[in-house]
Amino acid sequence: MGVCKRTEGSLLPSFFVIGPPRTGTSWLHEVLRGHTILPSPTKETRFFDTHFHRGFEWYQAHYPRGTGSRLKGEVAPTYFASETARERIARALPHARVVCIFRNPVERVLSLYRLKRAYGMIPWAFEQAILRDPELTETGKYASNLKAWRNALGADQVLATIYDDLREDPQAYLDTLLDFIGVPRFELRSSQRRSVHSAESLTHPRSYAGTRSATWVADWFKARRFDKLVAVVRNSPLRQLFLGGGQPFTELAQEALARLYELFRPEVEELEVILNRDFSAWKQFSGARILQTAGLQ
Repeated sequence: MGVCKRTEGSLLPSFFVIGPPRTGTSWLHEVLRGHTILPSPTKETRFFDTHFHRGFEWYQAHYPRGTGSRLKGEVAPTYFASETARERIARALPHARVVCIFRNPVERVLSLYRLKRAYGMIPWAFEQAILRDPELTETGKYASNLKAWRNALGADQVLATIYDDLREDPQAYLDTLLDFIGVPRFELRSSQRRSVHSAESLTHPRSYAGTRSATWVADWFKARRFDKLVAVVRNSPLRQLFLGGGQPFTELAQEALARLYELFRPEVEELEVILNRDFSAWKQFSGARILQTAGLQ
């Protein structure tokens, strides 16, 4: 699958919000979807990293038709650490604009682990998962992946933003993002501002096998463009049969937390240099407990 034809290019996204995961991308998708053209009803198509072999026609089918002059984009956090996705986007859409969002890497990796465990994507306890699931650590390589995206597309086409700024002043953060991707500014509703601080309650699955099977079936249906059926089930009481109901997540031991801070420290220090910004709080475990991370996802 090579470079997109020029006629196809106008039908493809002009921007991507690539996360990494658990950095507010779900909130941004909800905020942007009324002002841009995004995939529907599925937020993440996984086209450039997983389903590229299905072709651009399959990808374009995720977007509604007849939407006027609004810009087309995708909120796709799995693309951030994917070399394959990066190369395909650079080749097919060399003028696309890309937004990265960086969050305290220890908080973020704990949140990502809980999500993956809750949805039956991994069977392991956290410390096992860190060793056996590359995504947990690869998505924490902030500086390395940021440099790779800038090298692939050009530094002026890749915007680095900070999750803390989004939490502190969502309107100012959104204005910066909109200016970068070329979408006219708009005011957040009060409900959207409040949802920045909302929490998503996650637990271990009631049945790992049952949840794992349900997630696999949902992915199978989405790959075959039965997204609407998956959305109906996801938004119905049936969701409770597969998600939640298990034991709550416990806090990680302080020694393990300290090791995580050391693991991510080199990337954070390099990011400080690249962005000329102080991330001291991301580099050192202070001894305070980190509770189950909640809030904007």
